[in-house]
Amino acid sequence: MTFTLETEVATVLRPLVGVLALQGDVREHAHALDASGADFLAVRRESELSEVDGLVIPGGESTTISRLLDTFELLDPLRKRIADGLPTYGSCAGMILLASTVLDGRPDQNQLGGLDITVRRNAFGRQVDSFEEDLDVTGVTGGPLRAVFIRAPWVESASAEVEVLARVPDVPSAAAAAGRIVAVRQGATLATAFHPELTGDTRVHRLFVEMVRAAA
Repeated sequence: MTFTLETEVATVLRPLVGVLALQGDVREHAHALDASGADFLAVRRESELSEVDGLVIPGGESTTISRLLDTFELLDPLRKRIADGLPTYGSCAGMILLASTVLDGRPDQNQLGGLDITVRRNAFGRQVDSFEEDLDVTGVTGGPLRAVFIRAPWVESASAEVEVLARVPDVPSAAAAAGRIVAVRQGATLATAFHPELTGDTRVHRLFVEMVRAAA
């Protein structure tokens, strides 16, 4: 292909964003990315990872995704691309995988890096403890965002290099979760403990697509 100025502009305006398609809610993220102005590629191989301008690591089961990364020989290539500055967004299990330290995880679980945070796996409880809450998220305009938490982690601690974007509001219904960190950003890496792909509200995905454009 011969690249022209028009080709480069089109790539920046509508970047190619991959979704790690080993396990989890891939289709929902693909729809949200399309609505946010990005093209989508399912990533299962190193060759596909090398093509994308940014990557979403979806919710699912973090230990399962960790094992599959090893099986599909994606673990080291993905770690390298993240370390080299690939814009990456992780939701729920994706946040766990991007964290530097995980509490209540398996001892053999693989971490990808990207976020200097400590997360607690399944911090909000089991599947039956799933809930929704309105959150104010830094960088997301237009009022509070409805957040869906499903067997979600929360951030126990974050270094000074990490920007905290959202916390669970201190309301009676929040109970022990009140004030817990549930959205963060560090450089080109974004993560949420909740699932914005499930609500039809694309504002978090639009924020991420803008991060990808800026990096391009």
